[in-house]
Amino acid sequence: MITLTVDDLKQKQSVRATFKLPQQSINLLRMAARQLGVKQKSLFDQLLGNPAALTQLIQNSQEFAGSTKDCKQKTFVISRDSLSSLNQTAKLEKISRNLLVEISISRLLPIIADELERHEKRKGILLDMKAHLQQGKEILRESDRLLGSEDLLSGMLKKQMKNAQADIAEIDALMERGAAMEKL
Repeated sequence: MITLTVDDLKQKQSVRATFKLPQQSINLLRMAARQLGVKQKSLFDQLLGNPAALTQLIQNSQEFAGSTKDCKQKTFVISRDSLSSLNQTAKLEKISRNLLVEISISRLLPIIADELERHEKRKGILLDMKAHLQQGKEILRESDRLLGSEDLLSGMLKKQMKNAQADIAEIDALMERGAAMEKL
């Protein structure tokens, strides 16, 4: 059985940390959290929690210049463990915490690119679904005209159209969430 200590629990405790980051990095982190349905703290823990991965990231990002314009201070909630990992790596590698955070956040770009590609595909499917709904409504009108609105078939078609409208409304909300990616 693995024993849990007070120190183990304290490392998972949330703390606030302020970084000076380009607005694009702040937006990327916010968008990724929203699009993936996770908290920013969880993303930070994933991006900053492993000192060995951070060191490797620095070595693979030697050409990363970082942005000096449009930077602003932003306070984030992260775990004490992630903050410790960040501070330790920044000190060992002689790199600013801000630059290390910016490099780490940039790792989200391929994920957002994949999500943006999926978003574009969803747009096309949504258009097809809306066309299908219109066609279904026409069939329902024809059924009502030929059989009457109280007929069993007309009732089934109404139910299908109602479900399709609800699905399309849900997809529209999903698409609205993804629309922010198009601006990046």
